[in-house]
Formats: sequence, C-alpha cells, structure tokens
Amino acid sequence: MYDRKLVNHLLGQVIDAIEKIERRFKPVTEIVDFTDTPEGIDRLDSICMTLIAVGESLKNLDKITDRTLLNRHPEIDWKGAMGLRDIISHHYFDIDAEEIFWVCNHQLKPLKRAIKKMLQEESNTVGN
Repeated sequence: MYDRKLVNHLLGQVIDAIEKIERRFKPVTEIVDFTDTPEGIDRLDSICMTLIAVGESLKNLDKITDRTLLNRHPEIDWKGAMGLRDIISHHYFDIDAEEIFWVCNHQLKPLKRAIKKMLQEESNTVGN
C-alpha cells in the first residue's frame, strides 16, 4: 500500500502545473508565437520548465504507487509524458517549439482529465 495523502498532494501539484501551462499557453495561436519574439521565447521557456515539473511528478507518482496508479489509466501515454521531461531537461538547447506547441494543444486536456479522475479516485479511498 502507498501513502495516499502524498499521492493526493502530488496529483494536486500536477493539476496546478497543468493549469499554469494552460494560462501561459492561452495567447499562443501558432508556433511563431513561441519563436519570433523575446516574450514568446520566455513563454516557451516557462512552459518547458513547468512540463519538466509535471514529468518529474509523474515519475514520482509512478514510483510511490509501485507502478499501479498510472497503469490504471491507459488512455494517457505515461512513458511519453515522463519522457518529455527527460528530453527538455537533457536537450534543452534543442527544444522543438513545434513539439511543445503540439503537446500544449493536444495532450494537456486529456492529461488533466486523467489526473483529475485519479485525484477523485484517490480522494474517495483516503481513510478507507
């Protein structure tokens, strides 16, 4: 058994981080919004740093739950989500703005839904 309160805390942090990314991404409508101005590059940097935090939290959740929690939600490519953290961290100067744009446009909403579902499931189990 794992520490459900810790898991709930981490899930909450992931939700907060995703919402932060969503706020930062809101004015971005095309890739050049990331690449053609200093402000866009700063926005890309801040989103990438938060994606690193999300990926790290997902790795921690997977470890803490002995690889059981994420596996119950196969609708998300967890390996890819955690791997994005490694790519951004280890290949920072080669970040592909197009890939980050795609992730923000297509993968954040499903990830947020899955994390909220997990948080609900785990919250219902605390104390049981």
